[in-house]
Amino acid sequence: MNRVTQAYERIRRVDRPEIWIDLRPEADVQAEFAAATGPLAGKLFAVKGNIDVAGLPTTAACPAYQYQPVEDAAVVARLRAAGAVVVGTTNMDQFATGLVGTRSPYGAVRNAIDPERVSGGSSSGSAVAVALGIVDFSLGTDTAGSGRVPAAFNGIVGLKPTYGLIPTDGVVPACRSLDCVSIFARTVAEASQVLACASQQPPTPVLSLPYRLGVPAELGELAPGWAEAFKVAVERFPGASLVPIDLEPFLAAARLLYEGAFVAERYTAVGEFIDAHRSEVDPIVGGIISAAKDVPAHRLFADQEVLARLRSIALGQLSTVDALVLPTTVAHPTIAEVAADPVGVNARLGRFTNFANLFGLAALAIPAGTVDGLPFGISLLGEGFSDGLLASIAGTLPATAKVAVVGAHLSGQPLNNELVSRGGVLVRDTTTAAAYRLYALDTTPPKPGLVRSDDGAAIVAEVWELPLDAFGSFVASLPSPMAIGRVELADGTWVPGFTCERYALEGAEDITSYGGWRPYLTRAL
Repeated sequence: MNRVTQAYERIRRVDRPEIWIDLRPEADVQAEFAAATGPLAGKLFAVKGNIDVAGLPTTAACPAYQYQPVEDAAVVARLRAAGAVVVGTTNMDQFATGLVGTRSPYGAVRNAIDPERVSGGSSSGSAVAVALGIVDFSLGTDTAGSGRVPAAFNGIVGLKPTYGLIPTDGVVPACRSLDCVSIFARTVAEASQVLACASQQPPTPVLSLPYRLGVPAELGELAPGWAEAFKVAVERFPGASLVPIDLEPFLAAARLLYEGAFVAERYTAVGEFIDAHRSEVDPIVGGIISAAKDVPAHRLFADQEVLARLRSIALGQLSTVDALVLPTTVAHPTIAEVAADPVGVNARLGRFTNFANLFGLAALAIPAGTVDGLPFGISLLGEGFSDGLLASIAGTLPATAKVAVVGAHLSGQPLNNELVSRGGVLVRDTTTAAAYRLYALDTTPPKPGLVRSDDGAAIVAEVWELPLDAFGSFVASLPSPMAIGRVELADGTWVPGFTCERYALEGAEDITSYGGWRPYLTRAL
């Protein structure tokens, strides 16, 4: 099965039609993939629905706005020239107005890990397509955090380059003076490779040790467990000297983006169209953009003066550090919570993202563990054109590996401490794909054996994350007949996980019907 076949099979299997606005025919993608050459050959990517792809309509998630581009956007053309192949265009908050991923006539894009939660926006479909392993990377846009919040919510990397580093020709504008094309990928290295192909990237500054990380003296209210997760994440940067930063000038600028006059640029972009098509526009999006036409010109000039003062103070602080580290956002709402308060919830999500483009910063959102089984993310921010430096800092973080467990290493089971004592963190509760059988083995302590089978079922599992060196010692300590192989999870992704050698199944009880190890253990209780 080649990469294209695998991608389209994954699309069918995950059954998330809301990710996409338009998909290219599989045969067309296969033909382009076979002929591709260059540094990105073998890579598939998705493109946010406000970025032109020749042969597919550009909608910005508004069917009435649809037009047929005659050529690729400049960034798409560069990536295709480098060998990457477009699969389709992705769903988004309409006209890139939102951080939630629910403001679209194509449906709310559900989170890759918990479908009851938002995916984040506005680049919702692009983020989930990467998180579910459908494509290797994707393009979003980022004006106020749309390339970073979805990355945090879905446990992937979101690279927001310095303004102007990637061309925006062929991109439907939100705020033309602030818009950036962003990149989603599973690793910083992959995102950096895409950036190198998409931009005229300046030389990477040399990272010297110890480097200096700015850490806010006060974060404000966060979701339960997030402040603690942030503290742990900051302490994982080896060789970092931590410098306290007063975040208030950054937050004051963030408030200006929507509470001040800068929102008027959104009306300049698409306001006349929205006024002429109000019944065909998302009501929240239409209300935000149409209201912006009433912003008086004098207020814009006043806000520009305020912003200049705030920028001077903030950049003065940034000049004392190599990067600022922040939580990417403040909480992970459910789709129902957003529906109950669509403007208020959305506004809170931009606390740590809205200021970046107003200050001309580079930003890199990276995964930083989990809280209550959901991804938690942090962001590195630096002065303009520090994109490579941010990637270098992220690269100092210890490498990790995931492992799926189904038996005695589950939480509360006798061998769970073998994970915890090695620094293991529970990433999520899940099940395997419906392709496995489970057997009770004759071992001490009792353990199950997991094997792949054509007549299998879904088995309850946990996914844990370990430092890479600890993962190696963990695998080396496993006694026969236990083994680590590739295990397919319910969402179609594959991770290393517990399996067993088939010789041990002789005479073992098939316990697949219980659906998991814990239900089997409690069968007689």
